[in-house]
Amino acid sequence: MGRLLQCSACEKEMARALALGFLVGFPIAASPGPIFFLVLRRTLARGWRNGLVSGLGVATGDAIYAALAAFGVTVVSNFLIGQRRWIGLVGGGALILIGLRTLVGRQTPHPDPPPQGGREMRKDGSPAGAYASMVALTLSNPPTILSFSAVFAGLGARVGSGWQPAIALVIGVMAGSALWWVIVTALASVVRNRVTPRMTRAIGLVSGIALAGFGIWISGQALLA
Repeated sequence: MGRLLQCSACEKEMARALALGFLVGFPIAASPGPIFFLVLRRTLARGWRNGLVSGLGVATGDAIYAALAAFGVTVVSNFLIGQRRWIGLVGGGALILIGLRTLVGRQTPHPDPPPQGGREMRKDGSPAGAYASMVALTLSNPPTILSFSAVFAGLGARVGSGWQPAIALVIGVMAGSALWWVIVTALASVVRNRVTPRMTRAIGLVSGIALAGFGIWISGQALLA
């Protein structure tokens, strides 16, 4: 009987941690920033699949930082915070390059048809490249781990009752973040077929300026850190 009660309490604790992680992950993913513009542009230019994979890359990055915060991996987190200047410069530089490439690149409302053999695109246009690039860009913002640590500590959800609730917490964060990007890319995909070439060029212009501007701001913050 005691074991059943203990197991029931553990399941409730994990369910609570899962729900809490979801409630934390969704709004953090929904916060405006350069990642939103990049995922939106990829969805409009390359289709729902590429946009969704990019969004899942963001959710993976969020889950990694959530795991560091939930498990209290202070050595890794302190290293990332200590190196935030260089990581911020790299991430900011990458956003500037992406923004400039968006501004000078050819803006098309739909991606080019895939060649024979099933490959859609090369480099960062491939699903694997899109995913990896978004994980890297998400991880280029080490202060994000401070946000997760502060939220988890404030809600009393830091690891202290075992590793199982911590895992549930991280899964909840990734699920909440992933749901946001599913919604964004699905809506963008619906609108995509109605976007005219002029609107596509305007979106590309706004996205390029926003990405380059965020990159300059992040680089400036890194230099001042």
